[in-house]
Amino acid sequence: MSAAKDTLLSVDRLTVRFDASPPLLKRLLTGVGRRTVHAVEEVDFEVARGSTFALVGESGCGKSTIARTIAGIQPPTGGSVSFMGVDIAGFRTRHAAMPYRRNLQMIFQDPYASLNPRWRVGRIVAEPILTHALMNPGAALKARVAELLETVGLSPADARKYPHQFSGGQRQRISIARALASNPAFIVCDEPTSALDVSVQAQILNLMKKLQRELGLTYLLISHNLAVVAHMAEAMGVMYLGRLVEQGDAAQIIARPLHPYTRALLDTVPDPRAPNRARARLSGEVPSPLAPPSGCAFHPRCPLANERCAFERPRPVRVDAVEVACHAVEEGRLPALPRANELASTGDAA
Repeated sequence: MSAAKDTLLSVDRLTVRFDASPPLLKRLLTGVGRRTVHAVEEVDFEVARGSTFALVGESGCGKSTIARTIAGIQPPTGGSVSFMGVDIAGFRTRHAAMPYRRNLQMIFQDPYASLNPRWRVGRIVAEPILTHALMNPGAALKARVAELLETVGLSPADARKYPHQFSGGQRQRISIARALASNPAFIVCDEPTSALDVSVQAQILNLMKKLQRELGLTYLLISHNLAVVAHMAEAMGVMYLGRLVEQGDAAQIIARPLHPYTRALLDTVPDPRAPNRARARLSGEVPSPLAPPSGCAFHPRCPLANERCAFERPRPVRVDAVEVACHAVEEGRLPALPRANELASTGDAA
């Protein structure tokens, strides 16, 4: 992405691994070696200011780990996370990170689990303001909390209630109000609608788009729902087993997916206009991140895999506004799609 697009967040070769080894005594007695979970492996992407970048993929592919790393919850094993021109992954003290944490907030997947059940809503929403010393307790702070609640479609009187007194959609609105409290430039949205009913999902997504237009917000959207991605994102990345296999312009990827895994994901989306259409079916199971396959991680399940795919890791190649890591694309042996994907148009109704 060019500098002219004003990159707000840049992730460079981000790697996150977890030690899953048994205790030392057990390893000595059984002769078992160390075990490492390869959650995220050398991921690169950029997010332009004022845009939405979506990360999609199956459960366990590393999406939420990336979100937690960017938000400063999970330290990386390697690579860098540059936010507003500073490597925030390199901070070692809370004090050094505070000026940047104010500009980077997060909306979590479960709106009830992310809210303190013993606090009133007013205190929950005011917490970022007090933490970053943006205002002192008093009438002005209460007015700011009331303004935030009205911004997300709630009543100022709701500040006196507790989280259990609200519905799931209302609780997510409280989470959004809390995320907006410190006037952030960037919000990480970790599957913000997956725990909600379909009708409520549409309300929350439309609220997020409205706030983005009015406040100039930038979103990193984590989702497994491709209809949501089509409705929200200008750019997207598709993850498989901790790696990005395809990324670029969201409309182009949805209309003309290149990577076989992306095509399989899009084939799972119901199409009411063609309910009996032929669908690509993936064989086998997702490999364990404890022992990722050699070469292309997708090759054990890929219908286009050859000998090269099993031993050589593919490098990204550019096709128009999309980068895809696939030997079949590079070698020109990718079969043509029978028709353009129409998910982008159905996503507008989300």
